[in-house]
Amino acid sequence: MDIDPDEAVDDMYRLLTSIIVPRPIGWVSTRSAAGVDNLAPYSFYMGIIEAEPPVVMFSAEDRADGIQKDSTQNVLETEAFGLNLVTSDLVEQMDRTSQGVDSDTDEFDLVGLARREADTVDVSLVAAAKATMECTLHDTLSIGDHTVVFGRIELIHVDDALLTDGKIDVRKIDAIGRLTGSYYAELEPFQVDRDWQ
Repeated sequence: MDIDPDEAVDDMYRLLTSIIVPRPIGWVSTRSAAGVDNLAPYSFYMGIIEAEPPVVMFSAEDRADGIQKDSTQNVLETEAFGLNLVTSDLVEQMDRTSQGVDSDTDEFDLVGLARREADTVDVSLVAAAKATMECTLHDTLSIGDHTVVFGRIELIHVDDALLTDGKIDVRKIDAIGRLTGSYYAELEPFQVDRDWQ
């Protein structure tokens, strides 16, 4: 099959999310200027834009009426957000935070998640997440009907259970990746023998 993007506009989201897999999930926590906590997952997320300074990004589709999503609005108002690692024990609650709710709804309460305050920015983090990142707003970019948010990592928290000899061990992370529709993927690390090195 050959696909011309200009002729497949209505199906492009489904096509791209079906072949760009698995995608990491940016489980973004923010707080509104009024003090309401928000938590939402984004699979248009990239964890490494730059390492010095450490910059990450997520992309949020604006609503049909042109209004930005709560996550985006909150970041623009407060210049802060958190990223929470999604592991298999949190996948159902993460999925439930993807539902559309009013901006005065606190998703932590909605799905029964405990929270803890970030150390460097004014946001809540998922208490049960095995790794979290505290970020400040670096920049934004508008592409089509999406707002791309770039954040500078200010502090990273990692559960000691993920460590081997003092370093993060990818075999212990149990991360979940996003596929398409209601499909997710579990991480099963394997190692390639690099005999060419």
